[in-house]
This record gives sequence, structure tokens and C-alpha cells, in this order.
Amino acid sequence: MTIYQRWMRRLIDYLMEERAPEGLPVCNFQRIRTELIPGDVILVEGRSRIAEVIKTITQSTWSHAALFVGRLNDIRDAALRRQVAAHYEGELDEPLLIEALLGKGTVVTPLQAYRDDHLRICRPHGLSDRDRDRVVLYAIARLGFDYDIRQVLDLGRFLLPYSIIPRRWHSSLFVHNAGEVATTVCSTMLADAFGSVDYPILPIIKRDAQGNLKLFRRNTRLTMPRDFDHSPYFWVVKYPLLGEADGYRTLPWDTEGWICNGARECYPPGTEILTQEQAWRPAHWAEGQMRSWWQETLLHLPYMERPPWLALHWDDNDEGGWSRVLHWLHRTQHQLRDSVQGQRGGKEKQSVK
Repeated sequence: MTIYQRWMRRLIDYLMEERAPEGLPVCNFQRIRTELIPGDVILVEGRSRIAEVIKTITQSTWSHAALFVGRLNDIRDAALRRQVAAHYEGELDEPLLIEALLGKGTVVTPLQAYRDDHLRICRPHGLSDRDRDRVVLYAIARLGFDYDIRQVLDLGRFLLPYSIIPRRWHSSLFVHNAGEVATTVCSTMLADAFGSVDYPILPIIKRDAQGNLKLFRRNTRLTMPRDFDHSPYFWVVKYPLLGEADGYRTLPWDTEGWICNGARECYPPGTEILTQEQAWRPAHWAEGQMRSWWQETLLHLPYMERPPWLALHWDDNDEGGWSRVLHWLHRTQHQLRDSVQGQRGGKEKQSVK
């Protein structure tokens, strides 16, 4: 294993490390387990560092998407069953997902792996049984493909303000290769699967010269987990942990008046809760989150071992070039340094007097 591969492995492990779940998930996992049908898309509110990055840059609750393909003993085609079994070792009646994961590529994962996470089912409405099988077949055929980490980084850059990104730092999002691409990410793989049967997610809709509506395919590299939640063609199926809509009066509400800001932050009645003096600004918070993540990412990769597409190049034609990026990454440190120097200067003036 090369130095670059070791550092990439270290970076991936760091990004994939999950925090402990906060409280119980609000969805009924057992109901989800029994109600899923092949072709359903499962959205996941992840708990890893990379999940937090994806949720920040997409401004969404959902950080991951996977395709439900059924149970191993429900797959009728023997060849497909063998292909799935080659990537899975477990119970025959366990519900299975096909997903693209950082550090693993496109793999088979038991639904049980997400029992502690907040999940949502997005069901393609009106999808025929024949096309449903073709969508599942497409996903199975992608098993073993590598995860395209560059696409995730490019998507983050694409959604960030352009003024801080040097033009020389080219993106892969708009490169259309004629040949087969053996790398993918979770949402792109699912978008390609549904696109193979012409099933829409969030198509571009325009009118032609005659005024007739026409659908255009959206670049699948720009597909995000939230798109399945926003799509009018996917039904959102919810199974709350406690109480259906007609039984809300019987929910076991707390009767002592406690108020919770989160699973680990609850207050009894009469507690004075301190609030921040400065209003929360989501745009500044997101920028700070991304700056911190990019700093940690670059620190995990030695300069000489970074791949060419991650290198910052000087370009005289670039407005600001890489210096603008470096200044943005270290803006907090610059402000702190200036503040300290200002305090020192004030003390020196007082001592002179």
C-alpha cells in the first residue's frame, strides 16, 4: 500500500466515523421492515462526519440514499440471486439494500444496519412491475463499483459560493464520458437506475416552440438524496414510532411540562433557558462548517501525496487564485491573530506612556 493509499484510508475512516445516536429514531423500524417493496428508495439521516458535510452542502436532513432490492430468498432469477449472494453473507430472509458507500463502493447492506437511524421510504408511484425489476437489475449490475469521492468534493464546491473557488480547479460534474464509468455515489447510482426505465425524479420541464411541455433529463451527477424526497413522482411513506394520524390523542405525552431542545437537553417547568445574544445566521454557520471540514481534509493528505485533481494551482488568469482559497480556509486564524496583535499593541502603547 502506497503512502497516498494509507492516507486516503485514514481520511476515509475519519470521515465515516459515526457519533452515537441521540435518543430513539422517530420512525417505526419494524413497520418499515415489513412494508418495504423492491424498488423503494430509503433515505437516511446519517451520523458520520461525511454525512454532516452532505447535509450541510445540500441543506437537507438526508445524507444518504439506498435502493431496497428485497430478500435473498425472494429473488426469483437464479443468476441474480448468486450475484447478490456473492456480496452478502447473512440470513436469507433479511431485507437487503444496494448502496454506494465511501470506502466500500457499491455493496449489499442489510436493512438492520440502519435500525438506529431516522429513515424515510420514497416509493416510485405507478412504476410497473417489469420496470421495477429492471431498476433492481441495474443496481445489482453495479455491485463492486468504486465510490467516486471526487464527485462528492466537486458537488460541495459546486454548491459553495463560486468566488472562493479557483477556476483552474476543474470539476468532474459536467464531464460526460461516452464509456462506462466504474465509479459512482449513492444518489447518482439510483438516478441512473430509474433513468434506465425513463422514470423521472426531478426532470427539467420546458415548453417547445409550439407551447407543448417537454421533459429533459437532469444531470444525474447533480442528484442528491433530498431530490427523492422533493420529487412529485415518489410517494413519501412514513411509519411513526408512536401513534398513527388517527390515534394522536392516545400518545403518551409528558404531563409534567418538560420542554426539550434535543434528546439530551430537556428542562423542567420554570427553568430559565439562556439564549444566544447574536442571532443564528445559517449561511455563516454553513460556511464555517465547510471551512472546518476542508481544513481537516487537507491536513489529512500530505501535499506531495495529494492526487492531481486535489492540488491547488497558481493561475495568473484566475481572479484571486489559490491564495483566495487559502485565505478563506484560514480566515478564522487571521482574525484571531489580528486581534491578539491589536491587544499586544495596546499594551505596548500603555507601557510607553
